[in-house]
Parts: sequence; C-alpha cells; structure tokens
Amino acid sequence: MKKSILVVFCSLCCLLLSAQVKVGLRLGVATTSLNEENLKNLNELDVSLKDAKYGVNGGLVLQINLGNFMIQPEVLFNSSQVDYNVSDVGNGIVDSLFKEKFQNLDIPVLLGYRLGGFLRLHAGPVGHVLINNSSELVDIPGYKEKFQSFTWGWQAGFGLDIGKLMIDLRYEGNFNNYGDHFEFFGDQYEFDQSPARFLVSIGYFF
Repeated sequence: MKKSILVVFCSLCCLLLSAQVKVGLRLGVATTSLNEENLKNLNELDVSLKDAKYGVNGGLVLQINLGNFMIQPEVLFNSSQVDYNVSDVGNGIVDSLFKEKFQNLDIPVLLGYRLGGFLRLHAGPVGHVLINNSSELVDIPGYKEKFQSFTWGWQAGFGLDIGKLMIDLRYEGNFNNYGDHFEFFGDQYEFDQSPARFLVSIGYFF
C-alpha cells in the first residue's frame, strides 16, 4: 500500500514537473441572470426581485498545461448588487427600492482541453466564500440575515490564449436558490430560482 502511494505521488510530481505552468492576472465583468419573482406567504409584506446589476471580478490565475489538457485554478475577488422592490402595508412602505451588495472570494478549479493551440474549452466547480455584504433590507422590521459563509457552483465556457493575453467567456450556475439568507419574523424564505451569471474577462500571463 505504501509503495502504491509512493508511486502515485512520484508520478504526479513527474507530471507536474513536465507541465508548462503559467501565472497571470484576470479582470472582468459579470451580469447576474435573475427573473423578477416575489417571495411568497409574507402576509402584508411583499418582496420582489427587481434588477441584478453588473459586477466586477479580478484576481490570480494559475494555468497548468499538460499537452492539450489543462488545469486552471483561480482566486478571484467578486462584487455584485441586487435591487428589490418592497411593499409593507403595515409599516407604510409602498413599493420602495432596497439594495443589497455582496463581496465574495471565488475559487474556480477548471479542467480544460485545448483546440488548435489558441482555443480552449473548460469547466469545473467553483467555491464562493462570503467576505462582506451590506443590505438596506435590515431597515425592514422583522428581517434578519442568515448567510452561508461558503457555497458551491460550477462554471463552463471557452477561452482564447493569444501570446500572453487570455480572453474568457463563461456561464456560471449555483447549487443553492437565490435569497436563501432571508429570514422574516423567524421564518426562512428563498426564491424558486438559483442565481446564474455570464462572465467576460481579459487577463495577462507573466
């Protein structure tokens, strides 16, 4: 058993030593895809999704090339904003706009295949680590936040590597429903849809 583990470890080391490793920085924008939807069973309170704003993301990229195959882990800072329409008959709030902002540390690990030298296809899991958030919804009586510190999603798309430049277009899905951090008067709520977004970015390899 120990010999087998040693063989696998040595094989991985040799594989990584023979790989071409590149390090770079990436900067991009993202648009979150959310349909208008109302939270249900809130009595006199009505909370609905209005609009998801463009966000920015950027950070460090490590690309490990093994022939036509590649492994690309990344660590990216991401910010986003969502607007809500809120009506609260009991407290005199009528169709008011409330904003919610998020900052996450996104950690995608992509597996890819290179076609024709420049074009690559890639997909893989992504972890979202919540760094900070601010919400105007806290002004609503009975509202509390219960954010998960870590959530999972996935990304898939294609990219172009032209010299030291990299250009990417990706689609991201998530495994949790949007708004699962909502708590009103002790009850947990969430929308029926999971958050998704398109990401476009440009980067540079050193």
